[in-house]
Amino acid sequence: MNKLLPIVHVLGAVLMVFSAAFLMPVLTAVWYQDGTAREFVESLLIALGTGYLMWLLTRRFKRELKARDGFLLVSLLWIVMAAFATIPLMKAIPGLSFTDAYFETMSGLTTTGATVLVGLDNLPQALNLWRHELNWLGGMGIIVLAVAILPLLGVGGRELYKAETPGPMKDSQLTPRITETAKNLWLVYLAITIACIVSLRLAGMTWFDAVCHAFAAMGLGGFSTHDASVGFFNSPAIEFVLIVFMLLAGMNFATHFLVWREKSFRPYRHDTEAKAFLLLVLGSCAGIAAYLVHMGTYDNFWTALRHASFNLVSIATDCGFASVDFNQWPIFAPLWMLFLSCVSVSSGSTGGGIKMIRTLLVIKQGWREMLHLLHPRAIFLIKIGRQVIPNKVVFSVQGFIFLYFYSVIGLSFVLMASGLDFVTAFSAVIACINNAGPGLNQVGPAGNFQGLSDFQTWVCTFTMLLGRLELFTLLIIFTPAFWRK
Repeated sequence: MNKLLPIVHVLGAVLMVFSAAFLMPVLTAVWYQDGTAREFVESLLIALGTGYLMWLLTRRFKRELKARDGFLLVSLLWIVMAAFATIPLMKAIPGLSFTDAYFETMSGLTTTGATVLVGLDNLPQALNLWRHELNWLGGMGIIVLAVAILPLLGVGGRELYKAETPGPMKDSQLTPRITETAKNLWLVYLAITIACIVSLRLAGMTWFDAVCHAFAAMGLGGFSTHDASVGFFNSPAIEFVLIVFMLLAGMNFATHFLVWREKSFRPYRHDTEAKAFLLLVLGSCAGIAAYLVHMGTYDNFWTALRHASFNLVSIATDCGFASVDFNQWPIFAPLWMLFLSCVSVSSGSTGGGIKMIRTLLVIKQGWREMLHLLHPRAIFLIKIGRQVIPNKVVFSVQGFIFLYFYSVIGLSFVLMASGLDFVTAFSAVIACINNAGPGLNQVGPAGNFQGLSDFQTWVCTFTMLLGRLELFTLLIIFTPAFWRK
């Protein structure tokens, strides 16, 4: 138990920081007089008070975090913060169960964008903003934000940062100190978000809708203030703006930072992962548009290109906006979109799934194995750009992808055993583990996850967290070896 107390101490500190997130919806509730100010003030005080007690009662156990502490703390932070985020929803929405409220907030923080709520158009503005703020905070990772603050509390943040941050960013520092790295990433994230807000306002949204949808776009969370999602606006200009910023959010934010620091677009040209991501996604937009015209879904190519581009980019980047019910398209198109959600986005982005860097490594490893069959004694190196990838990284990626697909298969069988049809179960797991939002059939873009049973809802909630923490971070705490000395 004494080993857990230092983790509880840090958990309390971060919970106090997280309580400040309730201030924005408090101000929104006061501004719009939507009747939810009291609920958010009470939620703020509960989170702040609980965090302070946890921090105070365990402060004598404060110490530097170790590697296994980071894994456990990251998992607990997402679980606990999602629980506290449910308080205003349960207070303000009559009849909302804890199961559904927790699904909604976990969907927000993991930037999945799947929802169990209906009547979003009439939801109090503060509640809608809260959902989108969770998208935005979860996008870059609350842990990375905490890394910039925890050193002020006397607790190092490196192990937290490495436990939460996916891909190559684990081993690359943009600035000499981890705190400065986290701060710089957040500054870039904030600057692009502001640009998105202004662009959406100029494209025709109200300021409130612009803020909410910018939060969701940059976090690749996909929540909307309307049941019809982006289809409510029926605006090519708004869809174009969102496409641009979803693509930016699907790229490595370390690359965006380097572009800003060097005042040059050269880092984009040197980012092999970003080039592969853009080529695959934009090429798929043209291909799916042509396919939809060929199948008679749309009469002309430009209409097909508009709808195919927005919805494909949204799903491929794991955002989850929708402008039409793509569940009604010929099955190849939505299945290809779900496939892209597994492999497309860059590491260090706010998206989920396998990530493009791992996709490239697996392809290159497959090619290397074929070359070995022809030349058994030859030595072949795997390179991404100009960087040689060590074999231990390749083996680690293979292990991740093996675990990823077995998780998809296992969780799909669990949902099918609970009564869902194959397409609904499989697409729900893919949508949740990739943090992509809508699936197909019952959980398609024209519906939501409200019709699931409590058991099915909890399975999807676990799947969202599993995907957001990239499998190993969460699953490792269930192994006996993790708890041994």
